[in-house]
Amino acid sequence: MGVQDQAVLDENAEALGVPRKQLMESSGNAVARVVRDVAESGSAVAIVAGRGNNGGDAFVTARFLNAYDVTVNLLGRAETITTDIARENWDALQRAEVDAREVRDSTGLDLGDPDVVIDAMLGTGVTGALREPEATAAERIAETDATVVAVDVPSGIDADTGEVAGAAVDADHVVTFHDQKPGLVELDADVTVADIGIPDAAERFVERGDLLRLSRDPQSHKGDHGEVLVIGGGPYTGAPALTAQAAFRAGADLVRVACPSSVAREVQSFSEGIIVRPFTGDLLEPGHVDQLLDRAVENDVVVIGPGLGNATGTLEAVREFLAEFDGRAVIDADALQVVPDADTDATLLCTPHQGELRTMGGETDDDWETRAELVADFAADLDQTLLVKGAYDVISDGGRTRVNRTGNPGMTVGGTGDVLAGASGALLATQKPIHAGAIAAYANGRAGDLAVEEFGHGLVAPDLVDALPTALWGETDE
Repeated sequence: MGVQDQAVLDENAEALGVPRKQLMESSGNAVARVVRDVAESGSAVAIVAGRGNNGGDAFVTARFLNAYDVTVNLLGRAETITTDIARENWDALQRAEVDAREVRDSTGLDLGDPDVVIDAMLGTGVTGALREPEATAAERIAETDATVVAVDVPSGIDADTGEVAGAAVDADHVVTFHDQKPGLVELDADVTVADIGIPDAAERFVERGDLLRLSRDPQSHKGDHGEVLVIGGGPYTGAPALTAQAAFRAGADLVRVACPSSVAREVQSFSEGIIVRPFTGDLLEPGHVDQLLDRAVENDVVVIGPGLGNATGTLEAVREFLAEFDGRAVIDADALQVVPDADTDATLLCTPHQGELRTMGGETDDDWETRAELVADFAADLDQTLLVKGAYDVISDGGRTRVNRTGNPGMTVGGTGDVLAGASGALLATQKPIHAGAIAAYANGRAGDLAVEEFGHGLVAPDLVDALPTALWGETDE
């Protein structure tokens, strides 16, 4: 489990009613248990703590080591502790009159002659070479003969890769939380994976924590967040236009629509931002495939299906396109029936409702847990990712399965699936398929929940398009 995955779980756990303060309490207790295993009562324990939640875990640890001679060294001023829960636990040490010191100049850090040093300087979210004051503190730790216990990951080591950029704390024991971190696998240390009470539901259900994956680099440039090509239209004009608009609202930088020339003007009229790339005729046909493949390479993701219809020539064109395409694609609507027999190297995110799933050859069930198992099995057979729409959406790549519970009965109105396809396309440009599908389902459903608050069950699909930015980046506390 990577660093970002852990952050997602922590936030999801809180959304499910398990507060971070409770997780911190469990984390600190887990570290204290390891200290008791490696040192006898009365031993000297020096804690070197940073100003974030990693340090907060260690403040809790200090409270659980009453039988030890504990000294807490905070690197920096207490008023600069970065989170409320870490500050609360620092304040608890003050009230309990634990020997807790502010180290305002790392050159003056004196650890004495401890039996154990607890490294709680930097958490899993910090990478790169150690800076001051952590660099000097790491040197002080190395100068002791103490047993070193690291909280979550030794400071200076990348928890995802195990890479060290310069100096790092050489830990004898690491206490990490909930699941193993990839960067700890090859570490020459005893690693304890502690259960801190994160519920299984935090991994199963899509919650607001999943939105943490959408963070953007402040130095981003145009195109960094995805260029999407929608292939659709012919019998229907609204579907590809809704898909394109949703892709924009879900964060894509550029969206193009390849559609029959007979409907190009109508598609363009839905939004000035859509770039229309018409092809001749009234329907998608095999003769258009080469042109579309040339268009596809200009984009990060293709969304194929909205409004295409199910004419024999159209489905054959989809089949031929997938046979030659090796990029990322969202498959929706009538195009889905081609997928089971498609010979393709493409990475697909398929977005069927349950009727379309049956047409594809998959099975479903009224019970969402049974349905999740069936969808996972079918995704494994296809070796692709499925987002199966329903009261509970099921997203699976065959190895990992997520369930989304946002949404409401008002979303049975036509066009909401086109909005989901567009959001999925935008997110697939920057996310793994399982994450793109999960976040798209959550955002589409939450957009529907926001829309129903305003319009009741008289909502229409464009209302979801307008609500997508709030669903993805706005306030998520209900």
